[in-house]
Amino acid sequence: MSRRDRLSGNEAVANAIRQINPDVIAAFPITPSTEIPQYVSLFKAEGKIDTEFVTVESEHSAISATAGAEAAGVRAMTATSSAGFALMHEMLYVVASDRLPVVMAVVNRALTGPININNDHSDSMGSRDCGWMQLYSENAQEAYDNMLMAHRIAEDPEVLLPIMICQDGFITSHAVENIVLEDDETAKAFVGEYKPEHFLLNPGKPVAYGPYGVSPYYMELKRTQTEAMNHAAAVIQKVSKAYGDLTGRYYDLIERYRMDDAELACVCIGSSAGTGKAAVDVLREQGIKAGLVKIRAFRPFPGDEIADALKHVEAVAIMDKTDSFSGNGGPLGAEVRSALYQHKCKAETINYVYGLGGRDVRVEDFYQIFRQLEDIADGEEAPAWRYIGVRER
Repeated sequence: MSRRDRLSGNEAVANAIRQINPDVIAAFPITPSTEIPQYVSLFKAEGKIDTEFVTVESEHSAISATAGAEAAGVRAMTATSSAGFALMHEMLYVVASDRLPVVMAVVNRALTGPININNDHSDSMGSRDCGWMQLYSENAQEAYDNMLMAHRIAEDPEVLLPIMICQDGFITSHAVENIVLEDDETAKAFVGEYKPEHFLLNPGKPVAYGPYGVSPYYMELKRTQTEAMNHAAAVIQKVSKAYGDLTGRYYDLIERYRMDDAELACVCIGSSAGTGKAAVDVLREQGIKAGLVKIRAFRPFPGDEIADALKHVEAVAIMDKTDSFSGNGGPLGAEVRSALYQHKCKAETINYVYGLGGRDVRVEDFYQIFRQLEDIADGEEAPAWRYIGVRER
């Protein structure tokens, strides 16, 4: 039977890990993800899990140990943030190309420099093309639920790719919320046991990991990764449906909030979706047909679903919590616009870069964004992108 509790996002993720009871966790502390391995180590000390907890000397070592454990044939996990995530960058590609279904909790934090410990998405978005799946969480409940779904998605024989479960540093990782936890037996049964077909410690089927990818084979290997990522979208939906049938909490690649008759819409990721929904509710009371699309899965990118959600919208604001220094806004803006162009959607778009280094985004900011969308829908020219909430010179 499920039970209600009050937990932070980090506690929620740690409790999901306790229920999963993975074979190996290797981790190195970094704010704001430190609490996750801290709680897990406490569970280990109290005898609540029998996970092999590996204390390492750096985040690069953490992901390396995790990859080695997974290649040996066991379920392995890690957690990190920001500069620690960046230190893993080389190994992220190795894990993905070796098709190791590692699960990593990422507590999003701005990348140095200058040094900043608060939330934006520059860490995970900086490695968006390394071959990992990425699920983003709006709140502690979704972070917990995503973590319980992660292994079933990553370990699916048609996927076999690593996955990041992302949540916003401090905003959800440290804020305490009401949350529903499934009972341990139910959670464990849903996740299931890991039974890999190929692994290093299987003498019956010898296998090698990390070989040199010579030119006649490299492109084909990359194509198989792409095909697996494309197939992952259906697996995410299948697992999410099964989880919803079990718990009553349903998820998809995206969430459409009051989009049925929306004329103006925001597209965003993570905790900002909750702020945006509050603004949409007020605007609806004022007669403004506002809506919001929350992206849960950024990799695989749900281009078809986003285009379908926005096909009747007149103007769209695409919200990026990181900048790509391209002169055209952020990565989410580029991806959404590409999807809209591919599907011949006629909505006018503007990309907003916001929240860098933990800068607050308020309900009032969303009011301002929707007012600008009204002007754009009425024919006003708008720049391709702009900042929201920044002090101008």
